Amino acid sequence: MEVLFMDRKYNMTKEDNIFFAKRKLIDNLYKSANLEGIAVTFADTYSFMNNVNTGKISIDDMLKLKGLKDAWEYVLNTIDEELTIDYIKKVHFEICKGQNITPLGNFRDRGVGITGTSWRPKLPEECNYTKDLQEILNSPHKLEKCINLFCYLQRSQMFIDGNKRIGATLFIYFLNYYDILFKNGNRIIDNNTLTALTLLVAQSNPKEKDILIDLIMNFLKEN
Repeated sequence: MEVLFMDRKYNMTKEDNIFFAKRKLIDNLYKSANLEGIAVTFADTYSFMNNVNTGKISIDDMLKLKGLKDAWEYVLNTIDEELTIDYIKKVHFEICKGQNITPLGNFRDRGVGITGTSWRPKLPEECNYTKDLQEILNSPHKLEKCINLFCYLQRSQMFIDGNKRIGATLFIYFLNYYDILFKNGNRIIDNNTLTALTLLVAQSNPKEKDILIDLIMNFLKEN
């Protein structure tokens, strides 16, 4: 049944996409958790989703896993809402709540550093974010739109923490939403590749933005 469902990816309705994403929620959580270095196995994630405490997950990792779960459920339950800066703030709130991160669900109020690079992003200015986001969403090319959003959410460092989690979550979600996450029944990006691309984007030179986007675009088109 699932194979048949995957073969229909090129003709899926919005409702089909939501149904499929919910069925894949455990797998998405496991992969997102590994991206953040959360020490859980797929079996641990499955148990967590079924409210079974195996005693193998630390309290800190459990809070992060719950945040990822709540964020995915929020996105899936608000599919008809417009993607705005306020919406992204709400996703940040869901991902990071309970994790001693301040400000929660709002822009960072102090400078941050990025591991692996000497570049320091400027303090957030909401008017710039709104303008930049609209330019990304106005693109007529679905894949380019997803990649630009993926890169922008990480490179802009809107929040004090959780930027990679937001970027990766919305990247996979919108690839699926626009019906391009699968090709010939297979995902165009696996967990290891998503991790590598996320770290590459986070540590890249802002001046190489166009080169980076072209690189990701060509890679995904070839898969």
